[in-house]
Amino acid sequence: METNISTKFVAELIGTFGLVLFGCGAAAVAGATTLGGLSGLGLLGIALAFGLSVVVFAYAIGGISGCHINPAVTIGVLVAGKIAAKDAIIYIVAQLIGALLGAFVLQQILGGQLAGFSPGEWAYGSNGWGKGYQNEYGTTAAFLTEAVLTFIFLFVILATTSKVGNSTMAGLAIGLTLVLIHLVAIPITGTSVNPARSFGPAVLAGGQAISQLWLFIVAPIVGAIIAAVVWRALEPKEN
Repeated sequence: METNISTKFVAELIGTFGLVLFGCGAAAVAGATTLGGLSGLGLLGIALAFGLSVVVFAYAIGGISGCHINPAVTIGVLVAGKIAAKDAIIYIVAQLIGALLGAFVLQQILGGQLAGFSPGEWAYGSNGWGKGYQNEYGTTAAFLTEAVLTFIFLFVILATTSKVGNSTMAGLAIGLTLVLIHLVAIPITGTSVNPARSFGPAVLAGGQAISQLWLFIVAPIVGAIIAAVVWRALEPKEN
């Protein structure tokens, strides 16, 4: 039975909302050691938060919308010829709204600290690069990281969800791929590979986060398009 587009819109919005709240929340709320002395999640914990979020929503909404929850994924699937352009636009709008809502809830939670909360630059799990951001990688390294890792991410998605892939295990494979991506990219850019995930926190953080947002839109889309083109060339054709 075909799912109507409004249902897919809501599914993508909820899925992206959850991804941002869980993933960026893990980084912003639980990533560092707390005042109470509790040990922070660290790099592995944050990577797992993002990856497991994708696994959870892949099985929750995969049957409704395909669980893109990422404009780069939607654009890659569009280039691969597996979604209509009008549906792709609706998906991306839903993803951006969901990401913004997720970041807003995270902002309200962080602002509820009794001792007060000062967001500073790159707040709410925002992505970034350059002086003052984590290990201070340059623009070229940041762009290359985001483009190449999105390429790998999209290639895994297209392969595992294809007729030659193991679709029942696709959600797990895709989520684990995102964990691996975060293990590499968190120290470089905080890991985006998802323009919506970057958009929500950056809009609320402002400053450097919003001025650097362009890279986390352009690089993942470039990587996704290349992955779709490569997959179309390699995809086994029916006889």
